Amino acid sequence: MQSRAFGFKTDTGKRRVGNEDALLLLPKHGIYAVADGVGGQNSGEVASRKAMAGIEVFISENPLSAADDLRGKNRENWLRGYFQRCLQKVNAEIMKEAQTDPIMSKMATTLVLCYLDMESAYVINMGDSRAYMLRGGTMKQLTEDHTYVNKLVNAGTLTRSEARRHPQKNIITKALGSAKHTDPDFYRFDLQRGDRILLCTDGLHGELTDDEIANIIKEKGNLNNICSLLVDAANESGGNDNITVICVDNK
Repeated sequence: MQSRAFGFKTDTGKRRVGNEDALLLLPKHGIYAVADGVGGQNSGEVASRKAMAGIEVFISENPLSAADDLRGKNRENWLRGYFQRCLQKVNAEIMKEAQTDPIMSKMATTLVLCYLDMESAYVINMGDSRAYMLRGGTMKQLTEDHTYVNKLVNAGTLTRSEARRHPQKNIITKALGSAKHTDPDFYRFDLQRGDRILLCTDGLHGELTDDEIANIIKEKGNLNNICSLLVDAANESGGNDNITVICVDNK
């Protein structure tokens, strides 16, 4: 697997006591992911960390190299099935854990995962954690939020600016651990030299507009520093939630 430059940062924010976000970095496998736990008490933290640990175990036990000889649609379909099995297993583990303690009965977690091979980016998501791509100075959101307000935006009932201020903007319609069967979105994108991938929880995009995020990730230099700039800006804008970001450069 090609080695890529990456940076990351996670922060509690200004308003929260604990951090229910989690991240996963497996650069030798081309895997990067962030998760944002939901649920009362500290159960959101349990869900997000269990998701990251479960994905890491699945990948170690089921090598992605099994798809090395596949190309085109055959490769894409194999990977779609691979990550579907992975998330279904993790989902079952979260739901099983939730049954052990009433406090954890409603725990779940968002997830956005990116797998990068030599030519493509494969993005899998559930919830409102996002993936973006910066290419040639233009940033594009790669994922679709699974939220109540995004349904209203897609239906034409709300504008995107209205959705940012809506009192129910945090209602998630899809998450790991929330239902028996998983139904993640799966995307494939061609990669070009110089592409920059950003993964983030809603603690970032809930505080900053896409233009504000784009202006920061266009910066040159150390990716950990760029991730710190993103987190600092989100905190300066309110810091109402935990903030987690990963940046990866395709060199």
